[in-house]
Amino acid sequence: MIKVTLKDGSQKEVEQGISIYDLAKQISEGLARVATCGRVDGKVEDLRFKLEKDCNVEILTFDSDLDGKKAYWHTTSHIMAQAVKRLFPNTKLAIGPAIDDGFYYDFDVENNFTDEDKEKIEAEMKKIIKEDLPIERFSLPKKEALELMKDEPYKCELINDLAEGEEISFYRQGEFTDLCAGPHLMSTGKIKAVKILNNSGAYWRGNEHNKMLQRIYAISFPKASLLEEHLQLLEEAKQRDHRKIGKDLNLFMTHKLVGSGLPMYLPDGATVRRLLERYIQDKEIKLGYQHVYTPCLANTELYKISGHWDHYKEDMFPVMKMDNEEMVLRPMNCPHHMLIYKNSLHSYKDLPIRIGELAHDFRYEASGSVCGLERVREMCQNDAHLFVRPDQIKEEVGRVLNLIKEVYQKDFGFPASNFKYRLSLRDKDNKEKYIDNDEMWETAESQLREILTELGIDFYEAKGEAAFYGPKIDIQIKTALNHDITIPTCQLDFALPERFELSYIGEDGKEHRPVVIHRAILGSSDRFMAFLIEETKGAFPVWLSPKQVKILPITDKHVEYANKIKEELQEKGIRVEVDDRNEKTGYKIREAQLSKVPYMLIVGDKEMENGTVSVRDRKEGDLGSIKTEDFIKRIVKEVEEYK
Repeated sequence: MIKVTLKDGSQKEVEQGISIYDLAKQISEGLARVATCGRVDGKVEDLRFKLEKDCNVEILTFDSDLDGKKAYWHTTSHIMAQAVKRLFPNTKLAIGPAIDDGFYYDFDVENNFTDEDKEKIEAEMKKIIKEDLPIERFSLPKKEALELMKDEPYKCELINDLAEGEEISFYRQGEFTDLCAGPHLMSTGKIKAVKILNNSGAYWRGNEHNKMLQRIYAISFPKASLLEEHLQLLEEAKQRDHRKIGKDLNLFMTHKLVGSGLPMYLPDGATVRRLLERYIQDKEIKLGYQHVYTPCLANTELYKISGHWDHYKEDMFPVMKMDNEEMVLRPMNCPHHMLIYKNSLHSYKDLPIRIGELAHDFRYEASGSVCGLERVREMCQNDAHLFVRPDQIKEEVGRVLNLIKEVYQKDFGFPASNFKYRLSLRDKDNKEKYIDNDEMWETAESQLREILTELGIDFYEAKGEAAFYGPKIDIQIKTALNHDITIPTCQLDFALPERFELSYIGEDGKEHRPVVIHRAILGSSDRFMAFLIEETKGAFPVWLSPKQVKILPITDKHVEYANKIKEELQEKGIRVEVDDRNEKTGYKIREAQLSKVPYMLIVGDKEMENGTVSVRDRKEGDLGSIKTEDFIKRIVKEVEEYK
């Protein structure tokens, strides 16, 4: 007999060798019906996995967490592959993993899949589900595994890549067998609702020098109602896609002659970005930040000293040899700021020193992963480094967290309930990813944990999410599409001051080492704009809208009055345009609405006589006739209050 400790802390004595599935049945038949996999001592295992010693076991379901969902989706990916093989027997199978929002499978086919093909595949998947085929797991030695997969070249390549002695496992359902590590459900009938979403080309192993395969994306759920909700969310995502909105509103563009991952901002997009950058820079200057400019490239030696060369080299652009130097486009600017601090002698009275920059950084993202403004190869970072004494850490981290709240919750109006605080720690089992200094890591992690606790901030911990040089507080934002993303961050760093031999003269007249707080509020201008476009659907707040007012004269005789109002608004810094085209007023209003302009001012005879404007609000519709000076006061106040 062995002892199993369940998630709720209760213990159960069971026979050695019992499977996770049978354990679930002992707990409750209902749990066994919905179980998708298990977590044994923190490791995800198949339902067929046998428990041989005392352990902690968590039975996962579709609703438990992402691991529970992935087992469900991985099973469905095999059902899709089986359906494809039934319909197109000459197809060669590549890989079919579960991902964060469903699954895909890559196929080598004679002809690209058509919409009609996808309908047939989905119908065949439903047939396989109805057949409720038992799913069996088994393992083979390498030679037998290769013989079993002899007609599947991609599977053979994967088998040959496995280390000697590594288990080679397969899953069989009916006539279909696939190379797979699992986990999987107990039978195909456990899947209840399935939908093929789209297909695209994908290079084998993501390498453009390999063959282009056909990838089919799909999703599945234990209830039809959940599938409907998901499809509605996907439709909402299409409407919020910042790439579509950016094109519709002429905010930014890309061009193959410029390059992948290198967007160009059009006038309206440049206006929004300029306003965002001025906004955060002005806030920082009021808080005592000193802004600098540093070069976009540096000698590779700089990054060898900082540690980026060892820990970040794969994400950097190739080295450029110039005269006697090896130069590289910078991936981040903290090493530059270390040198700026070191440029002068500092007393303990000078600290904290807050160095900020809107810095252009470059990261070598794979061409397949770049996405609009969200993931780019050149970005403008709202970066800052705070050089502090050890006794100032708590206060300065608190100031950073207060600034984040002020920006996101007060000025931009995002609800506090959308924010979670994550303490990102190193993974002690994977130390090669991090600077090697156990004492430093223990000190930094415990200090951030203590600060969050003392400030009364609810937080959770995430192992393996730290920067290579230190732990950090990441603020996780729940987006309008229910995704968790990280933009603002605050990082504690004892390592770089040591590497760059930074110092200040303490009260005792001796040299001491400062601590560096790395922090980003808007993250990168590009990514923040992508986030903001999708949150607002392009309907930016008044203060940030590229065009805040459109004046619509009813006829040509009202154009002069319209231009007079335009001048009055421009004197107050309002971005305004007169639409004097020979078009119907209704048409002009619809166009302004589609352009997401916050205010439309319609002017005709009555408005000219009374010195008024007929105001139409983007959200509230017709507001009626308002004195021109009153409208100007209203919009100026909204801009000042970040409305």
